[in-house]
Amino acid sequence: MDIGITVFSGAYGLAPPALGRAVEERGFESLFFPEHTHIPVDTTRADGRPARGYAETYDPFVALSAVAAVTTRLTIGTGVCLVTQRDPIVLAKEVACLDRLSGGRFLFGVGAGWNRLELANHGTDPRTRMALLADRVQAMRAIWTADEAECHGPFVDFEPIWSWPKPVRLLHPPVLVGGNGPGAEDRVIAVGDGWIPQCGPLADVEELNRRAASLRRRAADAGRGPVPVTLFGTPPDRALLDAFAAAGVDRCLLPLRPGPEHEILGQLDKWAPLATAA
Repeated sequence: MDIGITVFSGAYGLAPPALGRAVEERGFESLFFPEHTHIPVDTTRADGRPARGYAETYDPFVALSAVAAVTTRLTIGTGVCLVTQRDPIVLAKEVACLDRLSGGRFLFGVGAGWNRLELANHGTDPRTRMALLADRVQAMRAIWTADEAECHGPFVDFEPIWSWPKPVRLLHPPVLVGGNGPGAEDRVIAVGDGWIPQCGPLADVEELNRRAASLRRRAADAGRGPVPVTLFGTPPDRALLDAFAAAGVDRCLLPLRPGPEHEILGQLDKWAPLATAA
């Protein structure tokens, strides 16, 4: 099982290029950046945690481009990109450019978003965000794989277009569908190449084991290959990581808190044995 890092990277603490080098040098497999385009002042989280800090995050494609430029082996990814807040034609080009500039090291984690006020500011109806996510991903797949792409879905509709560059890989970067809700696996089967649930909402390791096994059976029944699972926000605990590996998780992302350089590097040093022993 691979061990990576996820962090809300912003204009405080260690800058993305330095962070990327530090993560790669310590043997971690990957670095994932979440995103929020903004945070409405009236935002309240269901768990009571403050949301103000999310407003300070870098755009993930800009930050990951900076990371890609100073690393050679590190897998980079969005965890997750809020597709429901982005134009799919522009986003398809951003993904393809980042994939090419990184030498095919990009994983495209996608999600529909939880902040209803944030979604509404983008003109997105929160009630239809899951269907919108699926339609935009399908539109991007068409752009990545066809020289003359067109899409006629319920939310995205365009006649044949040209759009280059295409991604490095034969089809496109793997699309990892985020979410823990009851419909998450349905969306993975419909539009995804992998699943990226969050560790926190899971009841226990056994829940993930059951759901991952069911997802892979469904994929096999549909004639598809293996569906990798990336677990977001896994605590840095060796026994827990081993349990998730036994449950079929392919990658665990340890949640790094933003902070001063010495704190970030110290935390990465502390966690490095988890990566090298995985």
